Amino acid sequence: MFSKILIANRGEIAVRIIKTCRRLGIRTVQVYSEADAGSLAVEMADEAVLIGPAPANQSYLLADKIVDAVRQTGAEAVHPGFGFLSENAGFARRLRDEGIVFIGPHPEAIDAMGDKISSKKLAAEAGVSTVPGHMGLIETPDEAVRIANEIGYPVMIKASAGGGGKGIRVAHSDADMAEGFAAVKAEALGAFGDDRVFLEKFIVDPRHIEIQVLGDKHGHVVHLFERECSIQRRNQKVIEEAPSPLLDEATRAAMGAQAVALAKAVNYDSAGTVEFVAGQDKSFYFLEMNTRLQVEHPVTELITGVDLVEQMIRSAWGEKLAFEQKDLAIDGWAIESRIYAEDPYRGFLPSIGRLVRYDQPEEGPHPDGYTVRNDSGVREGDEISMFYDPMIAKLCAWGPTRDAAIDGMARALEDTHLQGVGHNVPFLAAVMDQPRFRSGHISTSYIKDEFPDGFHGLAPDRRQTDILIAAAAAMNEILTELSGDPSGRTDWIVLIGQDAHGVTLSYDDDEALTLDLAGEDRALQLADIDWRPGLAQFRATLDGEPFTAEVARVADGFVIRHRAARARVRVLTPAVAALYARLPEKQAADTSKLIQSPMPGLVVAIPVAAGQEVKTGETVAIIEAMKMQNILKAERDGVVKAVSAKAGDPVAADDVLVEFE
Repeated sequence: MFSKILIANRGEIAVRIIKTCRRLGIRTVQVYSEADAGSLAVEMADEAVLIGPAPANQSYLLADKIVDAVRQTGAEAVHPGFGFLSENAGFARRLRDEGIVFIGPHPEAIDAMGDKISSKKLAAEAGVSTVPGHMGLIETPDEAVRIANEIGYPVMIKASAGGGGKGIRVAHSDADMAEGFAAVKAEALGAFGDDRVFLEKFIVDPRHIEIQVLGDKHGHVVHLFERECSIQRRNQKVIEEAPSPLLDEATRAAMGAQAVALAKAVNYDSAGTVEFVAGQDKSFYFLEMNTRLQVEHPVTELITGVDLVEQMIRSAWGEKLAFEQKDLAIDGWAIESRIYAEDPYRGFLPSIGRLVRYDQPEEGPHPDGYTVRNDSGVREGDEISMFYDPMIAKLCAWGPTRDAAIDGMARALEDTHLQGVGHNVPFLAAVMDQPRFRSGHISTSYIKDEFPDGFHGLAPDRRQTDILIAAAAAMNEILTELSGDPSGRTDWIVLIGQDAHGVTLSYDDDEALTLDLAGEDRALQLADIDWRPGLAQFRATLDGEPFTAEVARVADGFVIRHRAARARVRVLTPAVAALYARLPEKQAADTSKLIQSPMPGLVVAIPVAAGQEVKTGETVAIIEAMKMQNILKAERDGVVKAVSAKAGDPVAADDVLVEFE
């Protein structure tokens, strides 16, 4: 077995690889950019080598730097993780020529399957069902429009070298095609150094299901069943699960057989993923093959017990697979939530900055029957950089059934607390609580369907309202006691927004707090209270069921969030509550005449000038952030009064770019 492996990646996947290497007794070398000098991966690795400045094209994407680091440290092999050079056949070939082992498939397989156009042709030859489309390269917007009309709208525009949700647009018209074609080519060139584009038919109401395959250098290939990846935003996976609630045994076997056949056609010898688009009728079509480890691989590991990183290392060393297809079985259900530094209340825009607080859920089996795994590459105090993907962690929950896994994930999300950057934990919790997700009737349009006007949180249900009341009353009691208030008051009004709830408090012999609700003929029992001033999480059991709420003290009360329900809560005397009811609501500032940057980033272009008339839907600015181009359009007709930025300018969130008269 290898004695030393170099990790040509960063963040949580680097940490993930280090953990497996430690278990196998393999020393690790972590390469890092200047931005990652103090990272968790650098701290955990046995050795670390600086390879350049923060931008990936000056560090993690430079094969020469990686090879130099291998030579410097005496590493025998390179694990590329995912992204960066993981699917670069030239890099894999370079390592082979240098006598360095690439922990991934051989370069000919990457060449054959890494290119989406050639892979579809190979898939068709191997008997794999494929999506209708145009597999040849397309050079001009006019040619793209002509071909799209032949295929029939809607049509998906995809970068041939794309991955990670980048370089993809859906066009519903000629205008969409012309604009989207240019945007995809630009994104593809910037992210992958390859601007080739192809088109394929967009399947309406589709599901995204993928098959994990694993091969060795002796001709053996197996599949480790499927993952459902339909909960997506901007073609970026957000929530994944294994197995899929759609598939029956026959469909699962058919998809697995096709994936294995495709892998064998190119003598695949590592971990890889064959992705399919599936109809609600269980029809399925080949999309692409990712010749690398997937971000969502933990859910497969949780239901099979197979460490995919270990198997990649063993395959690269030349070992035969230690199991056959008949030895593999699905055990339970697993769900992964990708926790991103992005603000769901502002259209999921990237958020950068320092993680001031990061409380993580306890990993391992829990008494309630679920198991938590949290793959994270950052710690409290770390910086979320604008140079890389804004992922903070991959939070996973396993349960014996799908409902148990969902319940476990919801509780794990409750136990996750982040401060310093915007994050999508409330949104992820909302999905876990939605009846449609729990039913399993999902599609890739789920987020757009369920949150057509964006995410603004969910209204509290009855239990969440009880949690808000009980938590606020308990915190108020604790603060009152600490302040030495001699009044001994037990009757309060709890205001949630403008809704008033009268409560009378008392304690039983076990120090549990009883809250009698005025006019409702019922009482709440709050026990096992774990909170003191300064803590950002309030833990307790309400009527015997445990919960965790995120809490913050404000001038006249608390802001409390339980999952996706967030509210300003005040605990007042009846007399003061009556005065609050008369206060007018504050009006929001009018920003309707401003085009503001929705995120920190770089101005690519502002194609308007002062005095110019602009029509609804016209592009007024293009901002690049996290390797994605974001096109800002006019929401109404108007005349430009002023332009406040130019191409190349760095901008912060909410910076004014264009002002209208």
